[in-house]
Amino acid sequence: MNTRYHLPLLAVALGLAAASCSRQNDFYTAGDFARVPKVDAHFHYYTTDLQYIAFADSLQMRLVSPNVDASLSIEEQLRVSAVVWQARPDVFAFLGTFAVDNFGMPGCTEGIIARVNESIGMGASGIKIWKNIGMELQDSTGRYVMADDPAFEPFFQYLEGNHIPLLAHLGEPRNCWLPLEEMTDAGDRAYFAEHPQYHMYLHPEMPSYTEQIDARDRLLERYPALNFTGAHLGSLEWNVDELAKRLDRFPHFNVDMAARIGHLKNQSKEDYDRVRNFLIKYQDRILYATDLAAYDGMNGGPEGAKQYLYTTWMSDWLYLATDSIRNGVQGLQLPLAVVDKIYCANAKRIYRLPIRR
Repeated sequence: MNTRYHLPLLAVALGLAAASCSRQNDFYTAGDFARVPKVDAHFHYYTTDLQYIAFADSLQMRLVSPNVDASLSIEEQLRVSAVVWQARPDVFAFLGTFAVDNFGMPGCTEGIIARVNESIGMGASGIKIWKNIGMELQDSTGRYVMADDPAFEPFFQYLEGNHIPLLAHLGEPRNCWLPLEEMTDAGDRAYFAEHPQYHMYLHPEMPSYTEQIDARDRLLERYPALNFTGAHLGSLEWNVDELAKRLDRFPHFNVDMAARIGHLKNQSKEDYDRVRNFLIKYQDRILYATDLAAYDGMNGGPEGAKQYLYTTWMSDWLYLATDSIRNGVQGLQLPLAVVDKIYCANAKRIYRLPIRR
């Protein structure tokens, strides 16, 4: 994690504190950042060290940490999340998940539902499914299994029937199917250069971008009462108009911004009003999120890690809440009421968070 900055955290904080803290014409300013209630609705908290929770709390930032079927074991993620939640339920919430290693074997679906119940029983506010469904998981014949596979029907029916929120990371940015040099976002280029196993341009035998999106859309059609949030702008980060079509078509579909604000910036540089108007129109359906992480042994040590968190959160605030110009990108200066929903109210409603305002 890069922790090099032009100014120390304290100097940045003091500089922003010196800025006007008054609201003007129903907009927030840079100086409002640390006092406005906020939720990072997609933040991976992988440690029982509570200092990062305390730091977030000092900035009025609450965290929702989705467990993920990736490197760290699901059992350990669930244990860590439960410990942190029990210590700070006013600031922290988490989403459980499940493994698919035994897909197609007897008792697979029952095991998934049992894991859901275990997670909810330990304090989870919902469940997350990950991109390994659609991009890694194969059945006994070698066919790639998509999220709308009939085998998962009892799982989705259980979530829908029991009103359990779902966060779904299905597919990847459209850039994933392009050569590195043709990708439209520097963050995508860096990620897929480092994780070639997920760079679908290198794996033409695997499901296409369109197949990923179509499978997700079929889920939305099939389960109209499911509380469904698409992670990473629903993998439609490249075009707010395409995302708007799904939001119009599926009233129960919400999205978080995790690791995709750069794509919004790219689009707003080309058509400022289109992006701003999109966020205003769908203000009840969008959750602020970053995909940042906290874990033991972070680069730069705890203070460097806190600087990184602060700088990222502040950069996003300046883009969404103010009209400041940074790196050639003008802030959207969303109305105060819109910022409050995207940054706090939507996450609290969708995940039924007990965290205080």
